Amino acid sequence: MPIDDPLAIHEIEGDNTGIRILRLDGPVTLRNLFDMQAKFRSIAPPPLTILDLSGVPYMDSAGMGAIINHYTHCINKGGKLIVAGVNPRVLELFKMTRVDTVIPITASVEEAEARA
Repeated sequence: MPIDDPLAIHEIEGDNTGIRILRLDGPVTLRNLFDMQAKFRSIAPPPLTILDLSGVPYMDSAGMGAIINHYTHCINKGGKLIVAGVNPRVLELFKMTRVDTVIPITASVEEAEARA
């Protein structure tokens, strides 16, 4: 998947009340950042948002900034955000920027839901 492919965001209700899953499919880059931010802003954060990145092959620093902003938004509204399904390439960005020490990361959506 080329890094200039479009990003699709699917909103899914979690297995339990108060959980919303946002599944991202495609690269998270400056090119599609504004659409992603608009989608994030259009959703009132539930008690728990799970950001499923299993369909994200690549993320740049602008994309990471948008995820950090959404994390802050969720926290400020009294909710939580967990990132799930991060591939090794994207996980390296989380580690390099030390965001993995701030935003909880799980191997799967199921694991994130179990934390709720």
